[in-house]
Amino acid sequence: MFRPVLHIALHIVVPGVVARWAFAERWKIAWFIMLLVNIIDFDHLLADPIYDPNRCGIGFHPLHSYPAIVAYLGLTAIAKTRLVGLGLVIHMALDWLDCLWMSQTGSGLHF
Repeated sequence: MFRPVLHIALHIVVPGVVARWAFAERWKIAWFIMLLVNIIDFDHLLADPIYDPNRCGIGFHPLHSYPAIVAYLGLTAIAKTRLVGLGLVIHMALDWLDCLWMSQTGSGLHF
């Protein structure tokens, strides 16, 4: 119960911290854009079951695939897409941390 709540909270807090630190003059819009990229989780609707608390999304869901992550990194290099790319990279990093946490507790991705 605690892990999913923390995971969702991090998807809100971490982009806010990054926006405030890296985009001080326009942090509110930067945070808003980085929050909007959480829509990427709609690819979970393609999975069966839609939600599995012990499934690692990285490498499983189409928009959480390794080629997609490389593309998100590329978006950070372009000024006009930098905030979207940064939000997506943060999202993937947080999902990877969740996978790592699962592996430490005996389920999910194993290294």
